[in-house]
Amino acid sequence: MTERSREKTSKSRLPLYLSILLIVGIVGCYFFIPEMGQFMDTAWDILTSDDEQRIQEWVSGFGWFGPILLILAMVVQMFLIVIPTIALMVVSILAYGPIWGSTIVLLAVFAASSVGYFIGRYLSKNFITKLLGEKTENKITKFIESYGSWAVIITRLNPFLSNDAISFIAGLLKMGYWRFIGATMVGILPLTVFIAILGKSTDQLKTGLLWGSILSLLIFICYVLLKKYIK
Repeated sequence: MTERSREKTSKSRLPLYLSILLIVGIVGCYFFIPEMGQFMDTAWDILTSDDEQRIQEWVSGFGWFGPILLILAMVVQMFLIVIPTIALMVVSILAYGPIWGSTIVLLAVFAASSVGYFIGRYLSKNFITKLLGEKTENKITKFIESYGSWAVIITRLNPFLSNDAISFIAGLLKMGYWRFIGATMVGILPLTVFIAILGKSTDQLKTGLLWGSILSLLIFICYVLLKKYIK
């Protein structure tokens, strides 16, 4: 393996290393700090119970810090692979209901997307490559250069695409901030409403997200075909 190949491998694995470090830290706290272990057991039991009232009461127990905690978690998860964005969105809506939960989700996405954008814009290209991996960076760069705001919209609308990476690359490419954040909110709003409607049933939510993902891809394919036809 050449030195350049080793460098590419190391760069693409940075999020994995950060995630492993986080997992080791969490496991250590679980086994060696009794209070943390008890808290994690309770959190896991409640958040996986599919009981909206129970989840709401538990998160509400954090008081004013609850929404802030969810927003911070959304920002932190950009650098990790163990906390899916969609899970935080579901927890927010289950805990605070369709209206306030959706508001928290939109604020969290706005904050996380802004942080990712400015990191991409003002930090070095080498840092972004190290964080995402060269292959991912090149793929998303071509995607944004080809489709502009639509690339951001469709990525936010589809829960299974890389929401976080596109924020870094949009900043790196110096896409206009308000253009980027506008496309982000346009894309994330339908997904948030979708989760708010279906969030009371886990089975409905899984099925809905799957069909929503397929629908968003079909819309994007239609857009691409229409663009080619006009040209």
